[in-house]
Amino acid sequence: MRQVNSVLFLTADEALWQHWRHLDSVTWLPARGQGMDDLLRWKQQQRELVVIDSALALWTHPQWAQAVQGMKVIIASPRPLDTEGQAVLALGARGYIHAYSSSALLVQALDHVASGQVWVGESLLSRLLSDVTRRLEPKAGWESTLTSREAEVAQRASLGHSNQLIATDLGITERTVRAHLQAVFEKLDVTDRLMLALKVHGIA
Repeated sequence: MRQVNSVLFLTADEALWQHWRHLDSVTWLPARGQGMDDLLRWKQQQRELVVIDSALALWTHPQWAQAVQGMKVIIASPRPLDTEGQAVLALGARGYIHAYSSSALLVQALDHVASGQVWVGESLLSRLLSDVTRRLEPKAGWESTLTSREAEVAQRASLGHSNQLIATDLGITERTVRAHLQAVFEKLDVTDRLMLALKVHGIA
């Protein structure tokens, strides 16, 4: 039997709350708040998981840094922008998502962030990976447990290349790329491409 997880949704938008509140009630217990006071109260109750409407712009609040320390926060925007996503992740958020994502996608994001991972969309992920690779040189030895083909796939994935592009570059199928990436993730003990990029560059 799965544990029921409490998640606080912060928004002043009634329509958005109605969209969010219909999560799988067997697994998720949604609560509603509208501002920083509710976020601080949630933290005092030793609860961690929060989804915040970007319209509240709580990351500009003087107490933001204190409030999100040790918390697992997803910022949800009705008009996602990679620049905003990058900014809120740098300020302590653990995820960035379209506010009106389907319930299935929202649950995926919540599962990821609740387990300590980061959740971002594909274009923002590519931007973050490009940032990492532009600023840092790969560290030697990260590929020591991989086959040569796995290392080729891993290096391209860490640069933000799509499975389709990797498949074209290496003359293999996307299915084979996915199989290699699964092996890479297991061998390097990472769960996504961002963590892979950090491992390749010696950060994780």
